[in-house]
Amino acid sequence: MQLFSAQLAVAGLRRSNRARLWSIHKNGFASQVEYKPIRSVLVANRGEIAIRVFRACTELGIRSVAVYSEQDKMHMHRQKADESYMVGKGLAPVEAYLNIPEIIRVCKENDVDAVHPGYGFLSERSDFAQAVIDAGLRFIGPSPKVVQQMGDKVAARKAAIEAGVPIVPGTDGPINTKEEAVEFCRKHGLPVIFKAAYGGGGRGMRVVRKMDEVEDNFLRASSEAKAAFGNGAMFIEKFIERPRHIEVQLLGDKAGNVVHLYERDCSVQRRHQKVVEIAPAPRLPIEVRDKMTEYAVRLARHVGYENAGTVEFLCDESGNFYFIEVNARLQVEHTVTEEITGIDLVQSQIRVAEGMTLPELGYTQENIQPQGYAIQCRVTTEDPANDFQPNTGRLEVFRSGEGMGIRLDSASAYAGAIISPYYDSLLVKVISHASDLQSSAAKMNRALREFRIRGVKTNIPFLLNVLENQKFLNGVLDTYFIDEHPQLFRFAKSKNRAQKLLNYLGEVLVNGPTTPLATKLKPAEVQPHVPQLPLGKLNCDTSV
Repeated sequence: MQLFSAQLAVAGLRRSNRARLWSIHKNGFASQVEYKPIRSVLVANRGEIAIRVFRACTELGIRSVAVYSEQDKMHMHRQKADESYMVGKGLAPVEAYLNIPEIIRVCKENDVDAVHPGYGFLSERSDFAQAVIDAGLRFIGPSPKVVQQMGDKVAARKAAIEAGVPIVPGTDGPINTKEEAVEFCRKHGLPVIFKAAYGGGGRGMRVVRKMDEVEDNFLRASSEAKAAFGNGAMFIEKFIERPRHIEVQLLGDKAGNVVHLYERDCSVQRRHQKVVEIAPAPRLPIEVRDKMTEYAVRLARHVGYENAGTVEFLCDESGNFYFIEVNARLQVEHTVTEEITGIDLVQSQIRVAEGMTLPELGYTQENIQPQGYAIQCRVTTEDPANDFQPNTGRLEVFRSGEGMGIRLDSASAYAGAIISPYYDSLLVKVISHASDLQSSAAKMNRALREFRIRGVKTNIPFLLNVLENQKFLNGVLDTYFIDEHPQLFRFAKSKNRAQKLLNYLGEVLVNGPTTPLATKLKPAEVQPHVPQLPLGKLNCDTSV
């Protein structure tokens, strides 16, 4: 009831055209937080996350503005916005969305108030956040200083140490040579993990278990990091065996208030890329959860974090956990947190950027309680039978799974859509929510089986195998889950009988049969009798 009342108050305040100053008393001092409504938001992104933000804007009565590349001129995200503008004409598909000056130009020319970066592309670029602010706009995310600090793994690690958050032993700073890597491994022992110092998402990541593999793996990881992030500097950590990947969702405001929205388990990964996410983390002891969320909030307060973000941890079999990194942005899997808490994270991001505080939104820690379990599956246009190679082409048939407890976040998921090779292969995010993990998995299983997608391959057969695995259903997970279950890669061949039959009938009707007939008898030649009508003697009397 308190949360509903707060939301009504916010709606009334947003209708006001006046900026207001709110005096917030915290830790014995007062700070002034200015409230200024946002009237229009440009999303510097594409695909399903752009549409997700547009929908939040529509619900808040905010004008939504899209940008799109030449290759995306027919893409759904530009159709969902109130306005759309092309950027990066003549540039490569990805570079178009990285063109900061052009995005700022679109904002200035079209009376845009704020910019939402989404995830990926420019979302973790502090220079982009600063460029937005320098242009007199509002950046819907953390401050540029925090984006830079948290995006630098070494600086983030230093901040975690200062905040008293447990960390994994690792290098004090980024290293650039294989000799430094060898020296660290000899001093701290193996196994270790190489990570890109200036990027994430599994790029430039290698686990090394033998000394004679250190140099080669370092060079490969550094080369991959340089290609992905423009900098080949690496960070080395001791590798935690059989860890769970747990992340804590945070939300902060401009007055220094920070709350957590509980945790997500992202242990089901393939090559360091998340495949299935669960909230809350199953079988995580309450005392471990409480400590983990406490440390996450402590770190956020230490760095002055505002808006939405995630603190990631590795948790071993004994319940010990270690800080990995901070994602200073909205994440792909934010949906499962929304489902279990009932809090719209994107709307919350916008309201915080307007100057609303968490207590005014009704978001106090005691008011935030998880309800049930949510699972997110990323349906991608990848062929699991062919080492998950991306598949491109036209969606000939698309029918989604729906029903109670199912949420779909998508962009190009419709018959006739073109799946291009230029961008991420994510087709649709499917989210299920139920009272317990098994019920949520059953809903997800049912929904995925209802999907009918033709024209491109998808990873749905693989996801179904994961959902039917007993260890998954019991919540017994770690980052080795996929590697240690080869049965996940055994698929029944799709028959696709209906489409094959329709294609055959259409071919025969248009072009005739292409196979030999069952008899040597030729078809009869029939000359139909056409009655002759004397045209000159037609009776055209229409009086009857």
